[in-house]
Amino acid sequence: MTRVAAVDCGTNSIRLLVADADPATGELTELDRRMTIVRLGQDVDRTGRLAPKALERTFAACREYAGIIKEHGAERVRFVATSASRDAENREDFVRGVLDILGVEPEVISGDQEAEFSFTGATKELTGRTDLARPYLVVDIGGGSTEFVVGDDHVRAARSVDIGCVRMTERHLVRGGEVSDPPTGEQIAAIRADVEAALDLAERTVPLREARTLVGLAGSVTTVSAIAQELPEYDSARIHHSRISRERVREITEWLLRSTHAERAAVPSMHPGRVDVIGAGALVLLAIMERTGAEEVVVSEHDILDGIAWSVA
Repeated sequence: MTRVAAVDCGTNSIRLLVADADPATGELTELDRRMTIVRLGQDVDRTGRLAPKALERTFAACREYAGIIKEHGAERVRFVATSASRDAENREDFVRGVLDILGVEPEVISGDQEAEFSFTGATKELTGRTDLARPYLVVDIGGGSTEFVVGDDHVRAARSVDIGCVRMTERHLVRGGEVSDPPTGEQIAAIRADVEAALDLAERTVPLREARTLVGLAGSVTTVSAIAQELPEYDSARIHHSRISRERVREITEWLLRSTHAERAAVPSMHPGRVDVIGAGALVLLAIMERTGAEEVVVSEHDILDGIAWSVA
């Protein structure tokens, strides 16, 4: 048994998992799991740089996580950074800050590595399930990018494309520094065109339509599940491995895209940091389901973070 700490720093959020990993049994015993919205990727798509305030928010979360890691006595720590830090000209500022706070250097991984971690984290516990046909298509809708991975016991093909919920929101829904509330039909069509082009790109290397089970990861997908179940608060246990039909995803997406900021913020399971970007994230999910013909999505709370934990164990 090895006590490990995994940190996943994405475009919208930074997350921590401290767990005991037993490679002999394949069990990961969770001790602490948490998420902080830091919006590290704020304006990266436009400026190509990490904003000073975004770095400040991220470093504040790192200081909090450093205390938790020390408290639990994790033997090994791995910090993985994804889309926003891949794209930024000043990513060395980010690397130095994390190293000073946590004592480990963040690994700015490729989209393909990100996809493999996501697949491992999402599917490791599905082994032996007879109600879910293989191969799986694991889709991780992040803030800056979306990863597509097809596989059964192992990854067969993977691709990362730049259609995350933050990137799509900032590129198409922001006017005069404010998010359109609600977006226009023209803005929604522009997001859809970007997503369809990215799906064309993904399909060049990943056989999206060959998958028998769609597994959806990350905050946009889990939030859609919470809304679909009309949860009175965000409940990971009820969200994990829930199954949401394509028609229900369409209903929720259409509502999110015609609702106001206040209406979305009033949803009891909605994290405040997702209010402005959830519409774009849900639209990405819907487009994927329509492209692949998936009748439902199996929602997983276990994702890249769990994959990172297994890699360090």
